[in-house]
Parts: sequence; C-alpha cells; structure tokens
Amino acid sequence: MSGINYLFDTNAVLYFLNQPKKLQDGSSDVFVSFVNELELLSYSKLSSNEETAIKHFLNLIDIINIDQEIKSVTVTLRQKYSLKLPDAIICATAMVHRLTLVTNDLKLHKISEIKCCHLEDITA
Repeated sequence: MSGINYLFDTNAVLYFLNQPKKLQDGSSDVFVSFVNELELLSYSKLSSNEETAIKHFLNLIDIINIDQEIKSVTVTLRQKYSLKLPDAIICATAMVHRLTLVTNDLKLHKISEIKCCHLEDITA
C-alpha cells in the first residue's frame, strides 16, 4: 500500500456512491469496518439499485473484521469519549490499522487518537 489509506464511515460511503467522485490520490486504499458493511446493508428503505451499488462497492474494497486489539481499543475509546458502540468500533479500527477516518460525523473528528477528514478533502 502506498499513499494515505482511508477507512470510510457509513456516511462517506453513501455520499461517495451518490456523487461521481474519484480519490485525488490514486495510490490510496479504501477500507470499511464490518460495522459499516452491516449499517450499509441493513438500512430498511434500501432500494434494489442502492443495494446493488453498495454490494458492488463493498466487493471492490477490503472489509476489516474485529479482532482482540480492536476490541480492546474500542473499550478504551468508548469509555474516554462516551461513544456509541458502532462509532467506537469504527474509530478503534482506524486507530489500530493507522487509517485516516473519512467521515462527516463531527463528533468523531474530536477523537484525538485518530486522524479524520471529510470526503470533500480527498476527492476531485
């Protein structure tokens, strides 16, 4: 892997799929947490076309599953920042894998242990 590597939050994936954008740095890799995968596919009002687009996107990137280190960091971040469990897992995943979290969730930008950016900052 070269360039900056990103962990897309659910809101970033949805925006990315709905806007014709490309990453500015073609050498960057994009990941999602298994939590994002579950959130994306379990939305109750998901149309057939949206589900197809999400599944296609997920097949093109790597999905990071939970492991013991992510669990441990999740507990620490949740206690320190009073995060919801899914947000804590996503932040812990970014931290453990040294990924920049792409999110529009401003409260996650306050987590000092991870680097965050907005999708608009990395797309052209």
